[in-house]
Amino acid sequence: MRPIPILNALLVLVALYLLVFERDRLMGYLGDGAPAAPEAQAAAPEGVQPVPVQAIASTARAVDQGVLTRGQTEAARRLEVRAETGAKVISDPIAKGTQVEKGQLLCRLDPGTRPAALAEAQARLDEAKLNATAARKLQEGGYRSDTSAAAAQSVLEAATAAVEAAQTELARLEITAPFAGQLEEDTAENGALLSAGGLCATLIQLDPIKLVGFVPETEIDRVHRGAAVGARLATGREVVGRITFVSQSADTATRTFRVEAEVANGDHAIREGQTVEMIVSADGTKAHFLPASAMTLNDDGQLGVRLAVDDRAHFAPVTFLRDAPDGVWLAGLPEQATVIVVGQDYVTEGSPLAVTLVDHAPGDVQGGAPEATPAPEPGQ
Repeated sequence: MRPIPILNALLVLVALYLLVFERDRLMGYLGDGAPAAPEAQAAAPEGVQPVPVQAIASTARAVDQGVLTRGQTEAARRLEVRAETGAKVISDPIAKGTQVEKGQLLCRLDPGTRPAALAEAQARLDEAKLNATAARKLQEGGYRSDTSAAAAQSVLEAATAAVEAAQTELARLEITAPFAGQLEEDTAENGALLSAGGLCATLIQLDPIKLVGFVPETEIDRVHRGAAVGARLATGREVVGRITFVSQSADTATRTFRVEAEVANGDHAIREGQTVEMIVSADGTKAHFLPASAMTLNDDGQLGVRLAVDDRAHFAPVTFLRDAPDGVWLAGLPEQATVIVVGQDYVTEGSPLAVTLVDHAPGDVQGGAPEATPAPEPGQ
């Protein structure tokens, strides 16, 4: 029998034993070569070598933590302009998409017999004025009773009201824009018969335009009227505005609260109904900016990082706030923390450490880059 296969099998068994039963000690011997601090070696139990790790001394910084919501754009004002009286349209239609000014004529209606009705009412008013004047003079001379004078005055007031009604009816024949905006549809066609309440035009105002989102009840206390809003449209365009409305009642189906913001839209480039992602400025919190590779999981599957505390490994749970191109913002750590960035997966709770402080990300340590990209300022 050849001895080589037997020797190979023995070597494999020894290697498996070391990896399974002596893993911590083996990892200590196979560290990256950084010398252990003398005090760490003294603190370690006899026969247990400190595990060499690299760590970052991190200080918590204030970071803006906005409330993210998605919604859509809405016109600031939308109105269906309708006729107040019935008549035939005698004006040419205005094409949809046309920008109209406040007071601009939208539809003109056929006056029909209304001018004649006004003339008749005016004649009755003139007659009533003469009768009222004569009655008053006769009353003053004692030739007419007070009752007769009061009746003449009543007829005068009724004639005045009839003239005003006829004038109002004539004014209703010209339907004008109540505010500056854009037509969503063509105005009523020339020759169309409009009854009272008939649609003349649909007018919308797009400057300013509203951004409408829905905030969950867990976040609504952090949203306030007047707060700054940054938004990104589906087209990639970014705009800024202010919160103008926060609903006091939740939607019964989704348990979310409607919030509205106004954004300038002088060029009308933002249309109604576009999808928008909004970030509402809210009270900030303190967090650490760390390389994403520093995050790990404990035995219970909880997200956190490993800290070097008195040259011992300690797991600290964290709250993930948001990521950036070169790191992540994590909350839940002490104001000052020594975070292990290389070797955190090779230690367990309470493992002795030989800590080497570095000032660059673990990717730079492994890749050999001379220095790390500096962390962004909060809010970037």
